[in-house]
Amino acid sequence: MLRVITINLNGIRSAERKGFFEWMSKMQADVVCLQELKAQLPDLNETMRAPDDLHGFFHPAEKKGYSGVGLYSRKVPDRVIEGLGNAEFDAEGRYLQADFGNLSVVSLYLPSGSSSAERQAAKYRFMDIFLPHMQALITSGREVIVCGDWNIAHREADLKNWKSNQKNSGFLPEERAWLGRLFDELGWVDVYRTLHPDATDACYTWWSNRGQAWAKNVGWRLDYQIASPALAAKAVSASVYKAERFSDHAPLIMEYDWAL
Repeated sequence: MLRVITINLNGIRSAERKGFFEWMSKMQADVVCLQELKAQLPDLNETMRAPDDLHGFFHPAEKKGYSGVGLYSRKVPDRVIEGLGNAEFDAEGRYLQADFGNLSVVSLYLPSGSSSAERQAAKYRFMDIFLPHMQALITSGREVIVCGDWNIAHREADLKNWKSNQKNSGFLPEERAWLGRLFDELGWVDVYRTLHPDATDACYTWWSNRGQAWAKNVGWRLDYQIASPALAAKAVSASVYKAERFSDHAPLIMEYDWAL
């Protein structure tokens, strides 16, 4: 059984203080994908670098206290790929891929566009280069899971207040249509939705820090594990862990009937 976890930490040092690594050690995951490290390599202590005999890999942003992705694995990968070969977004630390035999696991942090029109434009630029990359991955003959914070809620069921958010970044028609192309045209599978097609409140993985969103469960589903079809068909469980809070996002935990 392959257990894969993905979580946007909103700062790895903050998450450590909130008990993330103690929780992670209990989970016995095979692969853990991290987004929004907000740290560079010298900032990482031993626990963060290699917790519980896991092997750690990191692609930080060049800008301090910003973005960055990471990945822990129980098995040593055959190959690790940092970045997409795009100078703008590789400088922001948004893509990290680990290959294990014929399986690739990716930690992805798709840009948010909510802070400004300039960042929304950057988000669209990233989407433009990432769609052909996803096409290349799915036609590579490899099995792939792309884990991460996609910063897009795909369906109305994926956020509480969908009507009032139709003109807001993360639920714009263009963003939703782009995500739909991954599934409908390229053949990728939204694994959580395969196992829980009708989930609403239980599916959320992110809550604003404003207006008691967490207490009222006014959330969004922004974190996904998107897999190639044969691997997605082997998924046996998917859940969002909410008993403890390590971040404004919650961990998304999935198990696949697959040997690493």
